[in-house]
Amino acid sequence: MIELDTIKYELPQAKETLAEIEASLKLDVLQERLSAINQEVNANGFWDHQERAQKLLKEKKSLENTVEEYEKLSDTLSDIEVMIEMAEESERSGASEEALELARETEASYEVYQKAAEELRLRTLLDGEYDKNNAILSVHAGTGGVDAMDWAEMLLRMYTRWAEKHGYRVKMLDLQDDTEAGIKSATMIVEGENAYGYLKNERGVHRLVRISPFNAQGKRQTSFSKIEVTPEIEDDISVELDAEDLRIDTYRSSGAGGQHVNKTDSAIRITHLPTGIVVTCQNERSQHQNRDMAMKILKSKLMELAEQEHKENLKELKGDFSQNTWGSQIRSYVFQPYTMVKDHRTGAEIGNVQSVMDGDIDYFINEKLKVR
Repeated sequence: MIELDTIKYELPQAKETLAEIEASLKLDVLQERLSAINQEVNANGFWDHQERAQKLLKEKKSLENTVEEYEKLSDTLSDIEVMIEMAEESERSGASEEALELARETEASYEVYQKAAEELRLRTLLDGEYDKNNAILSVHAGTGGVDAMDWAEMLLRMYTRWAEKHGYRVKMLDLQDDTEAGIKSATMIVEGENAYGYLKNERGVHRLVRISPFNAQGKRQTSFSKIEVTPEIEDDISVELDAEDLRIDTYRSSGAGGQHVNKTDSAIRITHLPTGIVVTCQNERSQHQNRDMAMKILKSKLMELAEQEHKENLKELKGDFSQNTWGSQIRSYVFQPYTMVKDHRTGAEIGNVQSVMDGDIDYFINEKLKVR
């Protein structure tokens, strides 16, 4: 009968994996927290503090979704056991067509279960302090001239497509076009639960190998672009910066945006002098908003850098960190003479390079998460 013996054989391991997921989620703790939030939501004066109320409701929805996902997995696994028994009983009673139909339904349910269980298991690995936060993702063209700037634009499109497929909202903050092709750099916020947790391991140098469309001789060209990813910090986290450590410049916004954008020096560039880190923002509606957003990005980068450098105080961050992520590539994308995308950290490979460029990068993200 269709795969039933295989599914029966795998069921004990599936139950063990589900128990591991329950332990990793700390389901009892989640349910206690959910109960406490529900009590607070139903208490008088809950909406007296709008900001806190919104934050609690967001946490409540996230907890409810996680608990619901686990319970659905548990129920599905129980249903599969019952369906196997029904299929075997039908087979014994001579109702072979009914048994075959039940076997098909069981196999389909088990495939759905396996995929959902793996997704939830991977999500339990997102337990870092900022993993649930929005992600600030920047792309910078590197070595390779026009090809590198074209490559930077291709990467920007890839991550935008990935975010959209996962239901995340993408907000462009800064985009520096090149006059010939591609982009020099871009910064965007990917908004949604666990955006930073999934994207954080994408930081690093990405290498492109292809026959250059900008080379009249049709030679193979190698180009590089750098990806930076930092978490968007919450507004209630206080980060103190000395005004003396900052150089704030205004400049004219570039790219599409109409006459107002082209005639107003509304774009902001902030340089953190002790570390050399530079952030820019030009896509908000006003210079004031661009400045606020640039400061938020800078604080996020400095907080993460302090954590990486094991510094308790931002004032301890000294030295040039402006180029600290250039180095060996983390992933190569080969278009010619064959097609392959390979992650050099995990060994993960995919032959369909076009699918990857269309945003199908979950395989690489998940394999890196599994390394833990």
